[in-house]
Amino acid sequence: MSEDEIRQRMIARLLSAQNPWGRMRLELYVRAKRIAWSTVVGGTLLVKRAVDIAASIAALILLSPVLLVIAALVKSDRGPVFFRQTRVGYMGREFKMLKFRSMIVDADARWKDVLPKNTAANAVTVLIRNDPRITRVGAFIRKTSLDELPQFINVLRGEMSLVGPRPPLPREVALYTQADRRRLLVKPGMTCLWQIGERQGGLLEVGHRHTIEFPEQVELDVRYIESQSLARDLLILMKTIPAILFGKLV
Repeated sequence: MSEDEIRQRMIARLLSAQNPWGRMRLELYVRAKRIAWSTVVGGTLLVKRAVDIAASIAALILLSPVLLVIAALVKSDRGPVFFRQTRVGYMGREFKMLKFRSMIVDADARWKDVLPKNTAANAVTVLIRNDPRITRVGAFIRKTSLDELPQFINVLRGEMSLVGPRPPLPREVALYTQADRRRLLVKPGMTCLWQIGERQGGLLEVGHRHTIEFPEQVELDVRYIESQSLARDLLILMKTIPAILFGKLV
């Protein structure tokens, strides 16, 4: 249908709305459109949640031997196995994101000592190269992204999804502009476009995440939110594997 035909139909509906019967027809039409849209969106979210549950259960079962080995290695550094950190999720709700502990026990107490080493080019995110607080085991599980595996539990709980914008820290959200807060309109994910370095939308594109500054991260997250689909999620998950293997997530 051409733009002229669409415009003519809209004008006809508006003209017919000048009488009671026309207004009723227009109202019914608008309501039907809203119901149809809500059904499509709700159905997609329901399927996405079902995939998240099935995939997280399968991953936790299949990877259980790996998880046990990593837990034993982390425990050998004399400290808790898991690191629980407050993150901001869907619509600004806070939750505890799980990771295998990769830093020394008093890492938070030494935060101010390493903050001057921040190399991020913006005031929101923090990027510290060769962080002295990282343990030997922690350096390995970070490089291979194995420290992120406990987040399958967050996915199972419904706090996260497999794919979505990475959950920010509360101190980062406090610096967000209104435009930046758009990335909180969906559940946060374990992986996303800027995590795998996909900037141009290429089918085989995988880049290094640390070359993407915060404003572009927001832009890519919004792009994902506006065009998300199950097929898109699957492609991002597939790209995450080479991104890990080639150290792009480090």
